[in-house]
Amino acid sequence: MAENKRDYYEVLGVSRTATKEEISQSYRKLAMKYHPDRNPGDEEAVAKFKEAAEAFDVLSSEEKRATYDRYGHEGLNGVGGGAQFHDLNDIFEAFGGIFGDLFGGGGPRGGSRKRQVHRGEDVRCVVNVDLRDIALGAKKEIEIKRHEVCTNCHGSGSRPGTTPEPCGYCGGRGTVVQSAGFIRMQTTCPACRGEGKIIRDPCPECRGSGLRVVTVKQEIDIPAGMDERTQIRYSGEGSRSLDGGPAGDCYVTVRFREHPVFQVDGKNLVCRVPLTYSQAVLGADVDVPLIDGHMPYHFPGGTQHGDMFRLKGKGLPYMHNDQHGDLLLVAQLEVPRTITEDYEKLMRKLADLEQVHVSPQRKGFLKRVAEFLSGLGEEKKEIVENDGKENDAPQSKSKSKSAK
Repeated sequence: MAENKRDYYEVLGVSRTATKEEISQSYRKLAMKYHPDRNPGDEEAVAKFKEAAEAFDVLSSEEKRATYDRYGHEGLNGVGGGAQFHDLNDIFEAFGGIFGDLFGGGGPRGGSRKRQVHRGEDVRCVVNVDLRDIALGAKKEIEIKRHEVCTNCHGSGSRPGTTPEPCGYCGGRGTVVQSAGFIRMQTTCPACRGEGKIIRDPCPECRGSGLRVVTVKQEIDIPAGMDERTQIRYSGEGSRSLDGGPAGDCYVTVRFREHPVFQVDGKNLVCRVPLTYSQAVLGADVDVPLIDGHMPYHFPGGTQHGDMFRLKGKGLPYMHNDQHGDLLLVAQLEVPRTITEDYEKLMRKLADLEQVHVSPQRKGFLKRVAEFLSGLGEEKKEIVENDGKENDAPQSKSKSKSAK
């Protein structure tokens, strides 16, 4: 039971703010101390060896550690929880490649280690949904790009008709082991890179990898009330494994499409409603949109620009209960760019009643042109008359000077 387990931080002897490096160093020391090869026949050491491995499995993973910090041991009982090591071989399989493959290839009884299988890679994709899908729930078709076993070579990586050769360096084991006293150091074979085999004539379709990228379509459920950027995990829908291991998972991230009317604020929806000046002053019944329809709403007289009105329960639903967010109506005073002559007269009369200054009344274009030309003609006439008087004087002065 979870309640009987010791705190993982206590098991490794680190603080809750310990870094990954500190956690790894602490686990290495405990693994060296309680390693079965160093403590033959000591069941208590074996138990502590398993306990340290389980603690390291959780605290070395950011996701598992965050879940454990928030919910404790109980939070790891769900999907992606802490590893359950039933025997020592499970630990050797899980952590055989850590710290330069510190733990050799066999258990305390010296049995040969079975060949490790690898899990397929996880894949990720994004699905874009409308607000109506989030409000009511929907089914969506997504495309998953993943690796599947090559149908040409059936995963061998070799050209059809040929077979891979066992690696001569490691004897097909994929690892090489060196002993130093009671410690056996196991490292990945540098010749075959852990595969245990050498491909001399690669498959032309997959180029020797044994895997090909394919795109598959999958229908998924979008439950009502899902939050944006939520990740949905579909177990076994990721890339396939070449050596018989389990397939990876597919993680689908949900994103909301931009809505032409609503803005999302958590579970609330925000709608900006345009009102004319007369509607804002006198009040009006306005048909406002909902996520699944529309309804009339009465804006009271004297509504100011930016006033907000709340419609309870008209927002987005919550995923795990029957509650809904609210619809927030924000009044936006709308000023017309062009108005009729009658509208202008009424507004000017209103301005007189309010005793406010406004721009003078606009004159017709032809009337303004006529006044402009009329003014220009009078001004020109004065200039001509002045020019005549001014020209006479200098000329007479000029003559008198030349006479002298």
